[in-house]
Amino acid sequence: MLKSMTAYAGAEKSEGELTANVEMRSYNSRHLDLAVRMPHGYAALEEKVKGKIATALVRGRVEVRIWVKDTSEQACAFEVDSAKARAFHAAVTRLKTELNLAGELSLDRLIDVSGIIQPVEDCTATDAAWPLIEAALSEALASLDQMRLQEGNHIGEDFAQRLELIETHLDAIEKESAGLPALYRDKLTSRIESLTQGVVELDPVRIVQEVAVMADRSDISEEIVRARSHMLQFRALVKGPEPAGRQLNFLLQEFNREFNTMGSKIGQADLAHSIVAVKAEIEKLREQVQNIE
Repeated sequence: MLKSMTAYAGAEKSEGELTANVEMRSYNSRHLDLAVRMPHGYAALEEKVKGKIATALVRGRVEVRIWVKDTSEQACAFEVDSAKARAFHAAVTRLKTELNLAGELSLDRLIDVSGIIQPVEDCTATDAAWPLIEAALSEALASLDQMRLQEGNHIGEDFAQRLELIETHLDAIEKESAGLPALYRDKLTSRIESLTQGVVELDPVRIVQEVAVMADRSDISEEIVRARSHMLQFRALVKGPEPAGRQLNFLLQEFNREFNTMGSKIGQADLAHSIVAVKAEIEKLREQVQNIE
């Protein structure tokens, strides 16, 4: 089962005078990277939010923004820092005296000073809001997971098409490589005859020995077997229940290594072209795997 790391989801839950809204966006990342923005006065709930997300997601950069709207009278209460207001008034009065300035300190100017009038922070509000925030978060996570799964299914279809194409190339490579010993024999015989111009009689046994050495050096049967094994494992991981992004990435590295070895062993142009085509498909697979959880 594949899941993309790119998705968006949101949810809103209301109860009485309290409303919680959650918005989530996820992007590609090698690890689980959480960025949570909590409303003023609710920072104590941040670790709970991160913990819940961590139980649902394995990888990805996840940006979460939470809003809480409380229209109760308690939530709309304000408090006045009288000591700060008096200190500010005394400082302004002293400054007027020292500089011989005219004018009065208005209420508008006084309340503009940060911290003199501010909302009352209710420590019990966070506990009361958590069940609603958790419900909205659960719904958003479910929607996010569904979107990631849908995108993962599309990527899985692309994987299947590319693996079929690679398998077709691999069948052709295996078939054509089977004729390499005969090709080496003909080339070696022709080259020796060209160099000796028929003066030296060719030793059939020696020719067979040299062809055997060349065929052994260019034998890619083991690489083909391992490549087929990698494809089977790739398909199994795609259909498996666990997140497979990391494993698929490592497997593609091994897959690519097999075809690099084939390319270094075989000097035939037509086979080399097939191997290059396979490596291009592997690179496209690798790019897509970066999107998988």
